[in-house]
Amino acid sequence: MELNKYIDHTLLKPTASEKDIIKICKEAKEYHFASVCVNPCNVSLVRKELKGSDVKVCSVISFPFGASSTEVKVEEAKKAIEAGAEEIDMVINVGKLLEGDLEYTQNEVSAITKVCHGKNVLLKVIVETCYLEEKNIADICAIIEKAEADFIKTSTGYGSRGASVEDIKLFKKYLKKDTKIKASGGVRTREDAETYIGLGCSRIGASSGIAIVTGK
Repeated sequence: MELNKYIDHTLLKPTASEKDIIKICKEAKEYHFASVCVNPCNVSLVRKELKGSDVKVCSVISFPFGASSTEVKVEEAKKAIEAGAEEIDMVINVGKLLEGDLEYTQNEVSAITKVCHGKNVLLKVIVETCYLEEKNIADICAIIEKAEADFIKTSTGYGSRGASVEDIKLFKKYLKKDTKIKASGGVRTREDAETYIGLGCSRIGASSGIAIVTGK
């Protein structure tokens, strides 16, 4: 199985330097990964480094806690897109979902979807599954599909755990349309990636993309 185009080559550490960002861009071009995923402050550099390649520029929004207001998330997404982001990975306000404020969550996801799709930018919605019960997963799947966002994504990698097989099975249970799935957090080996892809994932978020595709 060719895994490279499933990989969002990711560097979201707060200590990442310009040298580090340039390095992952070179790696992504060499291995023809799907995207390079970075914090918003690094988007313009990534756009420059990936120019002329087949690798997309991806930016996280309200990362890693999702605790910004919807208005701030909208502006952050707009700025990232202006800087060159072709894909956005946005963290929801998990607390609002957990307390059952589905109207807030729907408005948030719909607002960011509108911003992204207005510029032909892909949106992945990070739901942080480590905190969610099955009912919460059912609710967020319905919200994402109503908003017509492109992907549901498991994790930031900064929660109590990353993706799990059970997460993906629950997504598949409750997604009724063609919303895609991204597994992220703790996916480190080729075996891990093949397991998630076999379950129906279209993207893998990982900082160890080279190890995944080479098996080394």
